[in-house]
Amino acid sequence: MSDYTFFSVLADTYPTLLKGLWVTLQVTGVAVVVGIVWGTMLAIMRLFMPKPFAWFAALYVNTFRSIPLIMVLMWFYLIIGPGMQKIFGLDGSNTSFRLVLAMVAFSLFEAAYYSEIIRAGISSVKSGQNSAALALGMTRAQALRYVILPQAFRNMVPLLLTQGIILFQDTSLVYIISLTDFFRATDIIGYNNDYKTEFIIFAGLVYFLICFSVSTGVRYIQSRNKI
Repeated sequence: MSDYTFFSVLADTYPTLLKGLWVTLQVTGVAVVVGIVWGTMLAIMRLFMPKPFAWFAALYVNTFRSIPLIMVLMWFYLIIGPGMQKIFGLDGSNTSFRLVLAMVAFSLFEAAYYSEIIRAGISSVKSGQNSAALALGMTRAQALRYVILPQAFRNMVPLLLTQGIILFQDTSLVYIISLTDFFRATDIIGYNNDYKTEFIIFAGLVYFLICFSVSTGVRYIQSRNKI
């Protein structure tokens, strides 16, 4: 081990690091897309649908926003996961199975936060826009789809991207279900090669570069929207 330096270890293990980063990006990407779609449906339930649907959406959002993400992951790993294994005969030690559990857990959790962002975005669109659409002969559903939501999402892009950055950082919590994401990969490699501190710093640098780049894009979008 004395013949190895940090950079030589990094060069030898970069395929494992890239594989871990791919896991992180997969969880982030799926959770963002599913979270926004499901979050939009929840927001619409609370704003436009009958009370039973609105109550369900409110209960869902308030529940997930009131519990820690790590607890949701543990629920899926210790309760839902074993149940699915028994019903469908799945292998719980399989990495793909744990990856799916992480994707579902993050998607359901983040949908609650996206729902509040989207609900605020829809409410920010002037009521006159909806009235004008109805006056042109559109149904309420058409007005929502073609007039309200496009304007709302344009206003929400910076907030949605910012929530995506937070989600990307939170994916490091998948260590609790023994899923090897980028952070866990760096931790394991650093520990096995006596460069634990160096690899933790390296992981922090990578997270910083990615988050800073996206944050810069968010600020650019915000400045464009102000024009």
